[in-house]
Parts: sequence; structure tokens; C-alpha cells
Amino acid sequence: MLILLPPSEGKESPVSGGPLALPQLSFPTLTDTRMAVTDALVRLCEGPAARARTTLGISIRQDGELERNRRLLSAPTAPAGEIYRGVLYDALDLGSLGTRARGRAAKDLAIASALFGLVRVNDHIPAYRLSANTVLPGVGRLSAAWRDVVSVALVAAAGRGIVIDMRSSAYVSLGPVPAALADRTAVIRVLQDRGGRRVVVSHHNKATKGYLTRTLLHEPRATSVDGLVRILSGAGYPVETAAPRRAGDPWTLDVIVDEV
Repeated sequence: MLILLPPSEGKESPVSGGPLALPQLSFPTLTDTRMAVTDALVRLCEGPAARARTTLGISIRQDGELERNRRLLSAPTAPAGEIYRGVLYDALDLGSLGTRARGRAAKDLAIASALFGLVRVNDHIPAYRLSANTVLPGVGRLSAAWRDVVSVALVAAAGRGIVIDMRSSAYVSLGPVPAALADRTAVIRVLQDRGGRRVVVSHHNKATKGYLTRTLLHEPRATSVDGLVRILSGAGYPVETAAPRRAGDPWTLDVIVDEV
């Protein structure tokens, strides 16, 4: 089973830990692209600050992010599960998992990253600032740089298991799940019921995906989309299932919440 999560904009800066070692990260087929993107990001942030701010979509008050990026290759690193912070990761609360669930997280979770493509929760990375929709000088659109290599990596990572895709659309663009995996892929959407209308609410979406992931790490691995629906329903989540509209499309599972 492979659970795909989005990253978070907020990141914890570790104060100790060895420097980034790209060849030691999971998904080694991504190393060449990681090197190209990392080098381009460092060069951008070492250059004119105004250009870097515009490219990264930040303000002068966020110049600390430029310094983070300049130091990518020398800054301390920590496990990715400790670096990413925010509503989803607060709800997931990896640090409080027991030994068995923590082992499952290391094997089953993969976090999408504009800088690294995909990482496992135990991969050691530094804090950084880079969004999926960035057009990076020397690399171009990150979606174009990552799309093919990440999709190939997903096939290898999924093996014969199911894929549970909780990424936001921007991070799906960095590596869509290939059509070959579509019949065993479930895209999770979280919708809030407001007076009979189904709407997406950012906080509810992120928090619920964190809780869902935590639930799945404590349950037996689902071996089919139907099995996944049974697990989530058994855990108290109202789930509506939509079959693929055409060949090569994944399943869609809508989790309906009133509040978190």
C-alpha cells in the first residue's frame, strides 16, 4: 500500500544533523533531477533577491526563506516527518505513533516535494522553500521536470499494492499516478456538508487527511479499493465512491465531514 501525501508550506528548521545527501534519499531514480533542481534553487537564491522573491512568490519579509535555500547543501537535516509542519501533519502526529504504526509510516507513506520529487518520512532533508507551481530558472516548470520520473518511481513504489492519493492538484502535476495503476488507485477528496451542499474547506481537508492517514497506519493494509472503503467506513468515516469515468482514470473516494 502506498499513501501519497502533500508537503506543507511550513517547515521546521533542524538545529543539528548532518548535511543533505541526495544519493541517500529514497527513490534513487530521482537523484539526477534532485541535483538539477537543488543546484538551480541555490543559484537563484544566491543571486538578486528581488528576482528570487518573484520566482518563489514571497515578500521581502520572508527573506529568511532565501537564506534557507542558499544553505540547502550545508544546513542540518532531520527526518522529513519532523520537517513538515501544518494542519495535516499536526493531525497525523507521527511522533506519537507506536512502534508498529511508525514502521508502517516509514514503508507506506510518500510525501510529494517540489524539491525532492518524493521522500519517505525517515529521509533526512533540510527546511526549504519551493512550491510545485514554480518556474525555476535553469530548470523550467517543475511539473515538466518531475512528471515523468516521479510517475515511474510511483510504479516501482506501489508494487502490487493499492495507491491512496491525498496530494493536492499542484503536487499531482509533479507526478500523476500512471494509467497502469489507475484501477487500484483511490483519490481521496474531503468535502464538508453545508446545508446539503458539498464544499471543500481547506482546514477540514488537511486535518481529515491527517486523521485518515493515521487511521490507515493502525489498520491492516487494504488490498483493494473496496477494502479501503470498508476500512474507512468501519472507522466511522462516511465515504462515497465514484468509479473511474474512463479507462486510465483512478477511483474517487469522497469523505464527507460535518466538522473535524
